[in-house]
Amino acid sequence: MAFRNPLTILRQLFGYWRVYGVRALLRKLKEKVIIKIKGEQFVELQKNINPNNNEIENIIGERFSSLYPLKGFYSQLPGKRINVVTDSINSGSLFGGVATALILSSLMAEEWDCALRIITRTEKPKTENFYRILQLNNIPFSKNVEFIYAPTWDFKAEFPVMDGDVFLTTSWWTTWSTREAFGSKKIIYLLQEDERTFYPYSDDRFRCVNVFEDPQIRFVINTKLLYDHFVNDGLNSIRDHGFWFEPSFPENLLYFEEQQKNKYNFFFYARPINLRNLYYLGIDVINSAVQKNILNPDEWNFNFVGKDLPQKRLQNFYNANVYQNIPWSEYAQLVRGMDLGLSLMYSPHPSYPPFDLAASGAVVVTNKYGLKQNLDFYSKNILCFDLNKDALVEGLRQGVALARNSALRMSNYRDNSIQSNWKTSFADILEKLKDV
Repeated sequence: MAFRNPLTILRQLFGYWRVYGVRALLRKLKEKVIIKIKGEQFVELQKNINPNNNEIENIIGERFSSLYPLKGFYSQLPGKRINVVTDSINSGSLFGGVATALILSSLMAEEWDCALRIITRTEKPKTENFYRILQLNNIPFSKNVEFIYAPTWDFKAEFPVMDGDVFLTTSWWTTWSTREAFGSKKIIYLLQEDERTFYPYSDDRFRCVNVFEDPQIRFVINTKLLYDHFVNDGLNSIRDHGFWFEPSFPENLLYFEEQQKNKYNFFFYARPINLRNLYYLGIDVINSAVQKNILNPDEWNFNFVGKDLPQKRLQNFYNANVYQNIPWSEYAQLVRGMDLGLSLMYSPHPSYPPFDLAASGAVVVTNKYGLKQNLDFYSKNILCFDLNKDALVEGLRQGVALARNSALRMSNYRDNSIQSNWKTSFADILEKLKDV
């Protein structure tokens, strides 16, 4: 039996990543594993399910397997139903965006007095996570909810669709697969990031832009800042058919909590595989701040929070604490003990961690990008600096000074304008979408 050279495999993986990005690489690896487990019969099954495909269509389909249309069969049931289409609602996917989609969909179901259905595409749904998210965010829910697993690789994964179905999509690829199946007019696209920035100029980006420019889709945009970014970038479809909201950070989870401690606590939002979080720039900035005695290890505990982290290696950095894929309630408890954070996002959206920290009374340093030049209108404890190493190190210097100035820090905290009630956040959105 011949074995392939591991270095050759690594070079191929690296080359694929450089061209197509992390998400596409992970999808490709998952597909390879599935095909390896299922064997050649699985490949033949794919071809049998698509008997009219020619080889060019097969080549494109294999590359963009996540874009395969959802499969529905018509049902004559009356009434309305909200359908969330997302990759996963499992623990590793719940932070930020997916949780927001579950909250919005539950509020829509209550407002419209209709059923709710959660459709996942990459992992079987853990149903308890849905209820847990609503409980943590003080969202009462009394409607029927159904969970469906419709994997992208299973062409037999069909489900009933009725005239009153509305689809709340959560990414450009779930929007694409829904649009191909049911058309654009039934879609409300919850857009929480400039997803074009996930890719180089490529086929992926082209398809993403194609969805953004669809004049029949309704867009719900996370923050006015992101909405303004799209409008300034000439996306008239979002300007004409988009609505924005400001996210909430409930006070029962995120609040200042007086704690007895021997050292200050430093927080770094660390996700090396999520490239726009600028993990390597972040650890470089932290290391420089330590070397310049801005962050003195005798005075500060280091906390790296995220996923896909080299735990043992980071723990060697002044006995840093490493937290990965922790439950939301545990994450909130951790954040409440922080004094200063560094959270980077190479995009126009402010991202959630700066809000988490500021809503809990901490100071947080983040980067500027495009229209994101100043976040004082949310909290004066969120400090924005130019996106370069020296500026961010200076940001940490100023952040340390503010974190130590408890009177000013607490005054800023009391003056926060961060939303804390999801019903308030989505009230205008629910009104504007009532005729969908």
